[in-house]
Amino acid sequence: MSLLSPGQSFPSLTAGLADGQRLDLPGDLAGGFGVVLFYRGSWCPYCNAQLRAFQRAQAELTELGVRVVALSIDDETTTAATIDKHKLTYPVGHSADAAAIAEATGAFVDPDGHFMQSTGFILDPTGNVVLSVYSSGAIGRLVPEDVVGMIRYIREHTAT
Repeated sequence: MSLLSPGQSFPSLTAGLADGQRLDLPGDLAGGFGVVLFYRGSWCPYCNAQLRAFQRAQAELTELGVRVVALSIDDETTTAATIDKHKLTYPVGHSADAAAIAEATGAFVDPDGHFMQSTGFILDPTGNVVLSVYSSGAIGRLVPEDVVGMIRYIREHTAT
């Protein structure tokens, strides 16, 4: 297990979505900037706050061409309830294999609950990591304001 650093390719991951579709990363985010959020589960108040924050920022993120996806070990029914509760409009994957994701991305896994700790990535349009934020516990996570600022900075400094 090693942490993903800026410039590295984001690994291929697949997860089920509550609507029966599949989430294929990084492919489903190709062509624009992407945000990948691993969250602890529906029971985590900090995760719920993060999911809601990214939902509130959807208009601004969409305007910048940024697509967001989230993923946890929660089952399909629990994930559907989380989506409904917070009125999430971005894809939220369920039933993630925490050990496999940890191996591929370096995400920390709780040794007792076997859930992924909060982990966030900003990906460039080619699927390479721009930024990775790893947490080993409940707090310390990627927030939409930082994503917006980072994307604006990148665009300003790569414009020709």
